[in-house]
Formats: sequence, structure tokens, C-alpha cells
Amino acid sequence: MPIINIAIAGWADPDLSARIAASVTELTRVHLRKDPTVTAVAISYIDPQHWFAGGKSIASQQTNSFWLDIKVVDGTNTKQELASYIGAIFAGFEGLLGKVHTESYVLVHEVSAAAYGYGGETQEFRFISGKLQAAA
Repeated sequence: MPIINIAIAGWADPDLSARIAASVTELTRVHLRKDPTVTAVAISYIDPQHWFAGGKSIASQQTNSFWLDIKVVDGTNTKQELASYIGAIFAGFEGLLGKVHTESYVLVHEVSAAAYGYGGETQEFRFISGKLQAAA
């Protein structure tokens, strides 16, 4: 049930957004074992003249860039899974955007299950409810 926020150096493109959302959702399923039916993706675009890496605009460097920020429940993934995910995301964006600046980032926030949820229920509540139902 991750929420994924993505910023792209470029101009709004609904077709590209759909391809990015599908790719990132699938990579999140494969590498982090997250259910795609409760994965949310929000994509925003920033004019490349207003996106800087290494002190120069992305536009002037004739490259692309992205920033991906994902929230997952703490302790649900190993360091190896997280590293694999970050590598796969970067490679995925190179496939979608072309040449990607190395200063394109992925940040995985691992947050407390008691402080994170959807549909008005925390992940901690869902975990405890599942355990109680299994015991009954």
C-alpha cells in the first residue's frame, strides 16, 4: 500500500505518466512485494530549465531527471530488496526517459505501521486484525 510521488524534469504527458505509473507499480510489486491494487502513484512535471543538477539546469545538460519518493511500512523489506529496487527504478526511468542524469534520486521512507495507512485504518490495525482473524 505504498504511496509513490514522482517528479519528472519535463512537460506533462498523459501517455508517459501512464507508462511511468505502470512501470513503477510493477517494479514495486516485484522488488518490494507490494500489492499493486493498493499502490498509489502521483506524477508531477517540472520545466527542465527549473531543475538543476550539479549547478546546471537539466535543459542545458540535454538530459532527463526524476525524483521518486515512496513510503512503505518499516521492516517490511530487507536492505537487499531496497537496493535492488533503487537500481531497478533508475534503470526503468532510463528506459522511459532516455539519458537520465546520475543525480536522479529514489528515496524509500520506512514509516511506522501505527502512523501509516489508507482507507481510514493504519497498517498496524490491519496487521493486528489479520492476526486475530487467523486465531479465531
